[in-house]
Amino acid sequence: MRVQTEEWRKFIPGVRMYKGKKTLFLNGEKLWSEGQPLVYDRKERNSWEVIIILPGVEIIPEGTFYYCKNVEIVIMADAVKRIEKWAFSNCYSLKFVKLSRNLEFIGISAFQLCKSLTSIFMPPSCREIAETAFLWCKKLIILGLPQHIQLGESVFQKTKLMKNSPLEIDEYGCYNYGNEEEAVQWLKSINNGETQALHRACASYNPLSETIHDLVMRQGIKAMRIPNAIGVTPSQYLAANPFAEISEKEIINRYILDSMGEIVLPR
Repeated sequence: MRVQTEEWRKFIPGVRMYKGKKTLFLNGEKLWSEGQPLVYDRKERNSWEVIIILPGVEIIPEGTFYYCKNVEIVIMADAVKRIEKWAFSNCYSLKFVKLSRNLEFIGISAFQLCKSLTSIFMPPSCREIAETAFLWCKKLIILGLPQHIQLGESVFQKTKLMKNSPLEIDEYGCYNYGNEEEAVQWLKSINNGETQALHRACASYNPLSETIHDLVMRQGIKAMRIPNAIGVTPSQYLAANPFAEISEKEIINRYILDSMGEIVLPR
C-alpha cells in the first residue's frame, strides 16, 4: 500500500476501511499505558490491518501498537522523530514499514518479534537504534542502513540477516555477545564492496534513477538479479525500498530503449 503525499490532507483520525483494509489513522492519541489498552480494546486492536501515522505526530509512545498481531502495513508521515520502546513489538503479521524521512531514534525492542517483517530501510536522519529493536524478526534479511547510525546491543539478533552472516551462530540462532562490535561492522559493510555498487544504489535512501541506470548500462540488466553475500539482489532491494520512486520495470524499459539507440530524457 502506497500513500502519496497529497493524500495526507484528506485523512482524519479514527478507524475505517481504506483500500480494502481496516485502517487506524493515528493523530497522536495515547493508546497504551502500563500494559493496558486505553482508547480501543484488545479485540478492536487485533482487527487492524494497516496503521497510518498522520502529519503532526512527532513521537510514537511506548507500547502504542504492542501486540496488534494482525497489522500488516505501517506508514508514517514525515513528522515522526521518535519511536519509543515496544511501540510495534509483537506485531506478528507486520510485513511493510515506511518510516518517517525525519526519524531520529528507534527505542528498545520497538519492533521485537515482528516475525513477518522481511525488510527495513532507515532514513539518513536516524541517529540511533536502541538495543534489541528488531530482535526475533526472524524473516528480516533486507536492510538499508546508513553508516553513521549508532546501534545498541543485539539490534538484529535472531534475524535471517544475522543467520546469513559469517559470525558463528549457536543452536538458538544467536551470535556471541562478545562479538557485538564485529556484528555491527559486518552489518554496515554488507554492500560496501566495489561489486555491490548496484546493490548499494538500490538499497539507498531515495534511490537515484540516473545512478541505477548508469550502473545497469555498464554491468548489463542481468546485474539486477545477482545476489550479494547474504543472497539479496539489487532487484529485491529496490522492490522492498519504500523510499524508491523508480521500479525495476522502468529500469528495464529504459535499458532496452537505450540499447536500441533510442533517446530517453531523464525525468
